[in-house]
Amino acid sequence: MSSTNILLWSVLPYIAISSFIIGLIWRFKYDKFNWTTRSSQIYEGKLLSIAGPLFHLGLFAVIGGHVVGLLVPQNFTDSLGLSHEAYHLGAVTMGGAAGIATLVGITLLIYRRRTTAMVFAQTTKNDKTMYVFLVATLLAGSAATLSSAGVIGEEHNYRETVAPWVRSILTFSPNGELMMASPIAFRVHAVIGMSLFIIWPFTRLVHSLSAPVGYLFRPSIVYRTRDGRGVAGSRKARPGWERTKY
Repeated sequence: MSSTNILLWSVLPYIAISSFIIGLIWRFKYDKFNWTTRSSQIYEGKLLSIAGPLFHLGLFAVIGGHVVGLLVPQNFTDSLGLSHEAYHLGAVTMGGAAGIATLVGITLLIYRRRTTAMVFAQTTKNDKTMYVFLVATLLAGSAATLSSAGVIGEEHNYRETVAPWVRSILTFSPNGELMMASPIAFRVHAVIGMSLFIIWPFTRLVHSLSAPVGYLFRPSIVYRTRDGRGVAGSRKARPGWERTKY
């Protein structure tokens, strides 16, 4: 392979993985208080209530499809009696629906951000860069889906090229020739996707790796008045907690 292909398919994946992991560690250690989505629901909630779930649920389905399609070998599904045609039909149908939902959701979110003055005022250059890479990744992924279905060019079975390449990266034995055998749509999607992973830790996308687990176990918040009524609360204080002194 040429030096460019070696860089793209044998070096860039590890740059993306390293940036993703090291960047997350750095962000959590030195910028923990900005590990947030900077929610703008207070400024506009009607359109967000539609666009937000549409985008997030669609994206979860897209990610799930990638995990199954790239990490589960074809011979495993064959051993289960699932033919390539049936698998391909399900992947294209469900993947297409998830892709459409995600694209519609992100389009509405961008429209909301651009047309709602207070939300737009909170948009940083970092956010705009993130949106460019995210939308480009989704569009390239949609093109790859159409390519695998034969709508664009000839039908292609990515589980014989792209999926083995991904697994070769994860096993530290990169085989870039597999990616070179895939259609251009898959290669463009892979490069843009890896670029997104490089900038991921330094954008608001870090919130996708957080979950409010602590809220399930934290003690209840007891509100007390300052005029002497109900100072002791409506129940006894829990062990280990002192009463508020006024």
